[in-house]
Amino acid sequence: MRLEELFRLIFANLKANTFRVFLTMLGIVVGAATIVMVVGIGRASQEAVEDQFAMLNVGTLYIQSVGGSGATNFKIGPGDMTMILENSEYIADATITVGTRTTMASSTATYDGGVNGVMDNFDDLSNLTMLVGDFIAPGDSEDRARIVVLGEELATLLYEDPVLALGQSITVAGRRYEVSGVVNRIGDSVQGITVDDSAFMPYETVENYILGSTSKPRIIAVARDLDAVAPAILEVEQLFMDEYRATGGAEVSVRDAGSRLVAAQDSARTMSVLLISIAVITLIVGGIGIMNVLFVSVKERTKEIGILKALGARKQDILLEFLLESVIISGLGGLAGILLSFVMTPLIAYLEVAVSPSLEGYALAFVFSIVTGTFFGYYPATRAAALKPIDALRYE
Repeated sequence: MRLEELFRLIFANLKANTFRVFLTMLGIVVGAATIVMVVGIGRASQEAVEDQFAMLNVGTLYIQSVGGSGATNFKIGPGDMTMILENSEYIADATITVGTRTTMASSTATYDGGVNGVMDNFDDLSNLTMLVGDFIAPGDSEDRARIVVLGEELATLLYEDPVLALGQSITVAGRRYEVSGVVNRIGDSVQGITVDDSAFMPYETVENYILGSTSKPRIIAVARDLDAVAPAILEVEQLFMDEYRATGGAEVSVRDAGSRLVAAQDSARTMSVLLISIAVITLIVGGIGIMNVLFVSVKERTKEIGILKALGARKQDILLEFLLESVIISGLGGLAGILLSFVMTPLIAYLEVAVSPSLEGYALAFVFSIVTGTFFGYYPATRAAALKPIDALRYE
């Protein structure tokens, strides 16, 4: 049987059963659209994770106290930062920070946001630049200077024009301070801090005037290079044990930015795989629907199959006819699902769920649709091809 005759028979049958074909395709349509959306959401999540960590140096270590035997009230301080810098072979630089959320107010506006106590080298370690004024200066922490550096977004909220914020008075947690500078907008977080809507103050100022004994400082250290990260972690843990051995030791948590990035990426990837699995299950359900419809079609067209075989159609011709019919149904369903995803993308985005459609998602949806049609169409096609002409012609 010639290929054009085969396709003519296939499309004639599809046209004669349009509504049945439409219902059969629905499972494939939903499955394909789901795959496109899931891949898009997974990709957007991956991009969000990478953007969040883009400002981080993967050689950065985060050191926090977690207590210790005989030292349950142990709290990291500036002296520990100095101890690390003086004794570590693998650490190039370090700073200490402490943070909280509190109320900040100008004469015209109030904002509840993050206040961070930092040392004078925090801006260098975090690649911050100034829009106006100066960052925390050497000696400001020791002097407990009553100054505040604002993120550009926060300065705009409190003073409308961030440039005019310089030199203005600001109330933080009920005390008055002076705005000494405004940090340029970066649109991202740095060292776990959303810079644009945060305030920065000298470390000792925050410790003594805002937090007191309730603070939980952390040291941010930078390894000399990537190869030094692993030994630096072990070295820092040992330095703290040695330094506080007489008081029962001091247990600290040392994490590196690189492992945090990998963990976040793995989490996003796992979620994507889980969602894709759900979409594939939807396609499988659609494939089972195709198989059921083809079985019905084989039964309805038994006499037609007998006539075709009597006229010289080969076993492989019948097999190919039903298999192609299944593939065409699933392929059209896949294309319809991809088109549906174009409609769904803005709707999902409206719900504030990030979606990043890609050719990878479209290709994956279409390929899965074709594979589903081929797999679930093969058995009914073999059943049709196996019919004997004499039995088929007798069928009523």
